[in-house]
Amino acid sequence: MACLSPSQLQKFQEDGFLVLEGFLSADECVTMQERIGKIVAKMDVPLHCRTVFPPGLEGQFQGQGSTEYFLSSGDKIRFFFEKDVFDTEGNFLVPPEKSINKIGHALHALDPVFKSVTYSPKIQQPHFGGEVTPHQDATYLYTEPLGRLLGVWIALEDASLENGCLWFIPGSHTSGVSRRMVLDPASSATGTSFLGSDPAWENSLFVPTPVQRGALILLHGQVVHKSEQNLSDRSRHAYTFHLMEASGTIWSPENWLQPTAELPFPPLYT
Repeated sequence: MACLSPSQLQKFQEDGFLVLEGFLSADECVTMQERIGKIVAKMDVPLHCRTVFPPGLEGQFQGQGSTEYFLSSGDKIRFFFEKDVFDTEGNFLVPPEKSINKIGHALHALDPVFKSVTYSPKIQQPHFGGEVTPHQDATYLYTEPLGRLLGVWIALEDASLENGCLWFIPGSHTSGVSRRMVLDPASSATGTSFLGSDPAWENSLFVPTPVQRGALILLHGQVVHKSEQNLSDRSRHAYTFHLMEASGTIWSPENWLQPTAELPFPPLYT
């Protein structure tokens, strides 16, 4: 990635995303999946903290316990779940390993396997300053100036049209950020609120981006993207984190994710 060709760089600047096939080997992907299996096997989430993870946080929290569980997860490894995997008392309706939507948000810093990938020399970036509804990453991870956030999405398994590959609106990263999620302690339900609103993006604008295991997709923080529901009998595991250009960039103090004494932000963060 540190050696993107001029044509690759131009493609990213025009579209707001770029696919790099074969970034990780199949063996590297399997190692990461096996590590996640071990982490999930030891998972112990209190009943009152079991919460689903849609990209829009409205409605995801069931009470103050789950709100705190999410908002304080920036320097911890915590578990967030798919919809409809619990009964009314919070007990699993499906095998726990099939219930996970996301593990976050300090996997990159606290687990040696994922840390080695995140801080690999292959990731360095000298050239760049269940269904997931359409969104922009900068809605949740806002910087000043804009354009300093870069998402890294690595396919640990093949991602196809059937099992939920990413879809993008090419060029949408040039239109700013339509909505921001900010800390709002007065909101007793979630501790956050939204400023602005997303437009009704036309489905016809989205382009599917199926990739093979080991592919890496770079995402501009403002590019609009989504994934459809996985309708197949195959999983679609992926590892994702974000980079921020450290020089001259201000991380918004209103972002839900903030540095802590235990985990101050390095230039790379999840």
